[in-house]
Parts: sequence; structure tokens; C-alpha cells
Amino acid sequence: MALEKNSKSLDSEQEKSQNEEVLRRDLTNLENKTEIESQSLEVSKENDNGFQDFGFNQSILNSLRNKGYKNPTPIQKAAIPELMLGRDLLGQAQTGTGKTAAFALPLIEKLADNKELNAKVLVMTPTRELATQVAESFKSYSSESSNFKTVAIYGGTDYRNQISALKRKVDVVVGTPGRIMDHIRQGTFKIKDINCLVLDEADEMLNMGFLEDIEWIIDQLPDNKQMVLFSATMPSEIRNIAKKYLNDPAEILIKSVKKETQLISQKFLYVQRHHKLDALKRILELNNEGVIIFVRTKLLTTSIAEALENSGHTVAVLNGDIPQNQRENTVDRLKKGFINILVATDVAARGLDVERIKLVVNYDFPFDKETYTHRIGRTGRAGRSGEAILFVNQREKHFLRNLENSTRTKIEEINIPSNKIINEKRMEKLIENVNESFIAKDENEALIIDLIDNLKEKHSMDDSNIAMSAINLVIGNKAFFVNEDDSWIHKQNNTDRNRSNRNGNNRMKNSNRRNNYQNDSFETYKFNFGKFDGVRVANIISSICNSTNINGRSIGKIQIFNDYSLVDLPRDLHRETKNKLKKIKVRN
Repeated sequence: MALEKNSKSLDSEQEKSQNEEVLRRDLTNLENKTEIESQSLEVSKENDNGFQDFGFNQSILNSLRNKGYKNPTPIQKAAIPELMLGRDLLGQAQTGTGKTAAFALPLIEKLADNKELNAKVLVMTPTRELATQVAESFKSYSSESSNFKTVAIYGGTDYRNQISALKRKVDVVVGTPGRIMDHIRQGTFKIKDINCLVLDEADEMLNMGFLEDIEWIIDQLPDNKQMVLFSATMPSEIRNIAKKYLNDPAEILIKSVKKETQLISQKFLYVQRHHKLDALKRILELNNEGVIIFVRTKLLTTSIAEALENSGHTVAVLNGDIPQNQRENTVDRLKKGFINILVATDVAARGLDVERIKLVVNYDFPFDKETYTHRIGRTGRAGRSGEAILFVNQREKHFLRNLENSTRTKIEEINIPSNKIINEKRMEKLIENVNESFIAKDENEALIIDLIDNLKEKHSMDDSNIAMSAINLVIGNKAFFVNEDDSWIHKQNNTDRNRSNRNGNNRMKNSNRRNNYQNDSFETYKFNFGKFDGVRVANIISSICNSTNINGRSIGKIQIFNDYSLVDLPRDLHRETKNKLKKIKVRN
């Protein structure tokens, strides 16, 4: 598809001069592809004049100054001039390189004078979490601009609020493919004025089966639009999309940067959904000082915090409903040690920097690597070491492999702590506390000696009886050793190890693997299309998600045979959803 691109005329000769100067400096040797070796995300101030060189208006510069941004990262230096000129762009960059600002800043600049009611920019992301993060970034970068509006649309939230937001003046719409399609089909998202489409984390969208959705959305948009495509990897499918839809794009490659995440010990454990809370409590038996637990929903932050408080932990919640003053108080208490555990959502914990954080628990799986990297980056700060543990259920195994590939990091498998391990840890901690108390006895030594003499004379207690009584006071009335039934841990660890094909072990038969998904919460549906129809797993997922309100992540096992397919879906589907499933078409 040939697209016509028009450069945005700058507001003044001075801005034009500044832009030309940047282009001459940054694009001298850039023809079709710019490859940048990135040794550091910060560029020396002595060699660069910061973001002013790009010709941004003062409101954007003020927002960047308020956020503490001083100098552009390599991807920003390469991408911003191209996007300011209106060129299409194909970028390959890992998370943490500043790519969101690389496309958001020039688009905000170009929309500064937009007075239209309809949206001008559409940003497509693979997950609702990333959509929220990107939308928040647009809002923060445009915080000093008047009447600049950004809205995020994604599944799992009320349509009415999104429709109401889309009816008002909107400059940027950020959303997931499924929900974007829904609004376009219903006519609640007016796309006639869209002049720029950004595909963020394009490889993840393909991995999640959104290829047909992406192409459908692109075909609905106006022909004369700028297109920006960012991807951490560059498989052939991404190249095909770029070749089909992008017009003479600038190509930018940011090579991987050695980051502080190398100081973080990254581990994962397999745990079934109904055992996640029990597994979390056992993990916290080994490390419960300076912990952040990441979950996906606000409701879950509250329920988990209450359960941990009942187990004797000092816990606080951080989510989008927490007022700013309460958030600041919570972070301050965490820093000072009054709180040991924080249960948080991704958006609420953005920018959180607390030295005490030694452990990050990914209670809910992060479905994009940017979220994962942001989460684990809350520990291991400024050269300090840290630990990150990822909870994985059997249906998330392929997401784990994708995460390892995209981050180029091997995540070590560990087991859920058993009673034996927890009891050994408790005894070790008790001995450590008693020893520390002995070392620090000087201040109260006279009092302790008088107390011991009194117990010996008046109560005829010997040294061993006194020691036992003192330790009994420390332990309290509760049982010291854990004596719960932990057979489920041994069973799960052994079962998961046998099921795991992480090392290429694919010896189990399909009939046995299917038992992994077949439980009380799933029901198997038969569809009359299969291999003879050219159907793939991604086609089925896309069709089900587009035709119903079923989220792709709630779809279980999919088996494709010659002339039919079997799909495990949630058992508690509404009748209306079931009726829609009967009418599903795949590949027309």
C-alpha cells in the first residue's frame, strides 16, 4: 500500500533551523537503516543540548523537565527527527530504551494545534497493561499542554465509560486490537481523521494471535497516514507487515544494552491457580522484608493484603484508587521499615524506587516484557542485588518461553518451599535472633543477671530451664514448626517437572497433556473446521475473541484435527456467548 507522507511545517524559522541541524547531525550516514551501538541510555550533556534540539514547544520541554529528563536516549535521537518529518518508521528496540517517548513526543508536538473533535493518533498494544502504561506516558508528556486528551480502550472494562470518553475531544487513542475492533464496528470510535498508527510490541501481538485483527484495523483506517512499528524482535511476519503497509520507512535498530537486571536473580515456579496464595505465603516464609508483590487488578491487591495481614505480615496496598497523599505516606513507611510488604498494580508502582526492596514477586504473569522488566527493576537498584520470582501456571508456559526469548535471559526454575525447608528457615532465624540478643546484652546485662539469680533462688530453676522458658516466650503460644499438609507441593513439583518441555522433552502424548487443562472450570467445544480448512491456533483464538467477550488468556487447550477442532473454554459462559460461538467463522 503506497502512502503519501507530508512533512509538518514548523511554526517558526528558528524551529525549522533547529530541526535541520538535528537531521544533518543524526542522519548524515543514515540511508535505509540506522544501527546504533548503545553503551548507555544517558548521553553526556557536554556533547548534546538535550531535547531542545528537536524543536519541541515549551509545554513539552516543561513536562520533560518536571519528569527529570535531561538528554535523549539513542532511540529517541534517531527516531524523533524521522517522525517529526512524517516518515514511516520500523524500529527494533528492547524495553527500557525509551521507545515510548521516542514516538509519543513527536506525535504530541504534531498534535499541539489540533482543534478537531476526532482522534488523530491510534496506538495499538498487545495487552491492557501496556495500553494503560502508554496512555499514562502520553498524559505525562502532555501534562503542560492545554486540552490535550488521551484515552485507553481495552477489554475487561465498561464499554459505556469508553464510549463517553471517545465522544469527547480525543487526541490519542491507545488500545488493544480486540477492543479497538469492537468500537470501530459499533461506530463508537470515529477513525476518519486518524493520520498516524503506532504498533507497539508488534511481535507480542503476533504471538498472541492478533495478526488478522491488526490487518483488519489497518485496512479500516485512512490510506494517507503515517505508520510506526516497534518490535523487540524482527521475525518474518513483522517484516511482511512492514513491507505491505509501511511506505519507505526509516529503519532503526537499538542493540541490547547491559542493564541492572543482570544483578537480579530471576526465578520462576510452577503453581496452579488455586494454590497461588498458599505458595506466596510459603515464599514469604523465606523472605518477608522489603517485598513487592505485583498483581493485575485493584481488587486482588486488597484481598491478598488482607490474607497476608491475617498471617502476621505488615502489608500495605498500592493501586490506582489510592490518593496521592496516601501513596506518598505508604512509600515513606515502606522506606522506613514500618511496612515490609507492598501489594501493588503495575501502574501504581511506576517509578517506585525504594532501597529496601530485596524481592519482587510476580503473582500474576506479566504478558509483555516491558511490564516484566519494569516490575523486577524495583529491586536490584543502583548496583545492589535483588531477587525476582515469577508465578507460572501450565497455560502460561509459552508466555514464559516468549519472555525468556525477548529478554534473552534464562529464568531459573525453583520449587515451592516445603514444610521441611520452612522449618529449617524458622530454626535458623530463631538461633540468629537469640545470638544477636546475646551479643547486644550489655545495656541490660545487670537486669538480666538479677532476673536469673531471682529465678534460681526463688523458683529453683537451673540454667537450662531458664533458657527454655525464655525461648518459649520468644516463640509464643503458636506452634513454631509448620505441620500443614504439603503433599500438594511434592505432587505438583513432580507433575510439572514431567509435563515441562522447557528442555525439548516432548515425550508425553496429547491425551495425557490434555488432562492439564481438563478441570471443573473448563468445558470442551467442538468446531467444524480444521487442518483441511487451513486453520491455525492463532486463527481460532482471534475469531473467538473477536466474536465474543471471551478474553484470549481464558482460552484453554486447542486441538486441531483434519476436519474439526476442540477448544477448552470457561464452563460458566452466558447463553448469549454460547450462541455467538455457534456462528463463529474462521478465515471466512
